[in-house]
Amino acid sequence: MDKTLVVMAAGLGSRYGGVKQIERLGPAGEILMEYAIYDALAAGFNKLVLIVKPEILSDVKELFGDRIEQSTGIKIDYALQTPDRFTESRPEFRYRAKPLGTVHCVLCAKEFIDGPFAVMNADDYYGREAFRVMAAELERLSGAKNAAMVAYELKNTVSPYGTVTRGVCKVENELLTAVKETYKIKLFPDGTIKDTSEDGVVLLPPETPVSMNLWGFHRDILPVMEQYFADFL
Repeated sequence: MDKTLVVMAAGLGSRYGGVKQIERLGPAGEILMEYAIYDALAAGFNKLVLIVKPEILSDVKELFGDRIEQSTGIKIDYALQTPDRFTESRPEFRYRAKPLGTVHCVLCAKEFIDGPFAVMNADDYYGREAFRVMAAELERLSGAKNAAMVAYELKNTVSPYGTVTRGVCKVENELLTAVKETYKIKLFPDGTIKDTSEDGVVLLPPETPVSMNLWGFHRDILPVMEQYFADFL
């Protein structure tokens, strides 16, 4: 079974101060998403779609895209995300500086998706085990009503150097029932983790499951996403 990895790399790194998706990190100039891509390929993914802004397309190809194609033999499909795609009914969106979110991003890549697929951020590190788990789950998805998400324990996703934003999950019987985007989660010197957002300071258990935006879907989800996005507009 073909498994497609969809990488969302169109967002500006506003907190970082630049386009962090293409910042060189490795000893030979590797960038962060390059590690995730190779982990996914090793875990069984065999198709790759990169969603980028038109203005960084040539940089992405030059930095690592062409090299991955040559070393793996896998052709990369590039999807372009701009605020005016699929938003004709809301012409004011063409002036947005940032993308319109995960659903809009996936819809920009729908022409390249013909089977089960995973969606990931370009600026997060997931680890090979996450992709192994996701690849196995994609085999089990039977339609639009089935989806999967790799969750992490909160304690493994915080930093002593500042606050983080995480999707705090509510899970019942191994089923995800809700995700709350929570800002300004802070690790304190005594090891406690707290939500310090404008809603007040709330203690969060270290084992709280959180989303790092690694999702798995059956291709049948695409028309559902199209209707959802139309309703949003």
